[in-house]
Amino acid sequence: MKRLQNTADNAASLIFILLIILFWQWATVFWKIKPWILPPPSAIIKTIFTTYPIMLPHILATLKESIIGFILAIIVSFTIALIMDWFPIVKKTLYPLVITSQTIPIISVAPLFLVWFGYDILPKVLVVLLVCFFPILINLLDGLASVDRELLNLLKSMGASRFNIIRIVKLPAALPNLFSGLKISASYSIMGAVIGEWLGAKRGLGYYMVLSQRSFYVDRVFAAILVITILSLMVFKGVCFLERLLMPWQAIKGNEW
Repeated sequence: MKRLQNTADNAASLIFILLIILFWQWATVFWKIKPWILPPPSAIIKTIFTTYPIMLPHILATLKESIIGFILAIIVSFTIALIMDWFPIVKKTLYPLVITSQTIPIISVAPLFLVWFGYDILPKVLVVLLVCFFPILINLLDGLASVDRELLNLLKSMGASRFNIIRIVKLPAALPNLFSGLKISASYSIMGAVIGEWLGAKRGLGYYMVLSQRSFYVDRVFAAILVITILSLMVFKGVCFLERLLMPWQAIKGNEW
């Protein structure tokens, strides 16, 4: 029953998006909007196919930066979350700093990375790491802290070590929270790489968009936006697939009546 409801919801979303695209196409023709101001969707799709050989190196560069940054964000946030959970004093010290760090706009920090590390891949990877780090860390910390206290006390009374408590109870219990953070970060990873490229790069979709914008190739800018959206959805779906693989019981639970 729930699966049917999900299918109906997805179909409603797709129909709504399709209606917007049809209206967009009709409006550009009816009001004779110039393509360099707002190209019709059909022209954007055509641009993707005609400029695909030009875009491909930029797509690969953005994917490389986002995947490396995303993996580093997982490793760093996972390590820090375990340390903060293991040592409460570290959590009390670092937690306010982590929250405060998110009040600093990434767009104001990214140019500093360019000054310090140049125009190669490292500044873009650092931007992706910063963008993806916070959701994973906070969700994992919440998951580690959500374990039943009575269960923890029982394990302690049975002589379980801290390492075993984390391995047997805390990490499995934190998996749903971890994947919630991973899904948020996955959708941010491509965007983070594009922001880094937008501010300064030698290749990548952000760099491609800057060049297209300066040349008034608005259709190419929209084509790049569409490709970025597709890539973000692909990374997001990849994390969802991994979640189903590692936590099949969650998928079964989601399809319950």
